[in-house]
Amino acid sequence: MDRERFLRLSGKYKDTVFRVALNMLGSSHDADDVVQETLIKLYRSGKSFESDEHVKRWLIRVAINLCKNVLRSPWRRRMPLDESLVASDPFASAEEGALFAEVMALPDKYRTTLYLFYYEEYSAKEIAGLLGVSETAVTSRLSRARAMLRTKLTEENKNE
Repeated sequence: MDRERFLRLSGKYKDTVFRVALNMLGSSHDADDVVQETLIKLYRSGKSFESDEHVKRWLIRVAINLCKNVLRSPWRRRMPLDESLVASDPFASAEEGALFAEVMALPDKYRTTLYLFYYEEYSAKEIAGLLGVSETAVTSRLSRARAMLRTKLTEENKNE
């Protein structure tokens, strides 16, 4: 891949790759590492891509695989949420911040599926291809994740 194309594509998709990694790992430091490694793989790949959308899907798939490797590593300590994310308060309202915290508290497979569906706007079929699972599994994960969020948010509203 030539330097100009790499710079254009990396500039265009690095934030998307970061958000996918952050969503899966819950740590901005680990997400930065995954972004860097993903972009290195893009630069070194001799792959010819059909379109920018093809590059985006390839980058997301590579990032997901790298995140899975990080999560499997024996020295990885599972922290529920990077506190700096909540402390930065990038949300317009307290409800959005609470929803973000609850989404980040979901198990990885549900959190990633929700992210790809709602934020990256992929269809269930496309998510199935990215995650390497069946379309039925994706729709089940979406349904379960919504139910978990509904339960948690309903409980919080009752406690207030």
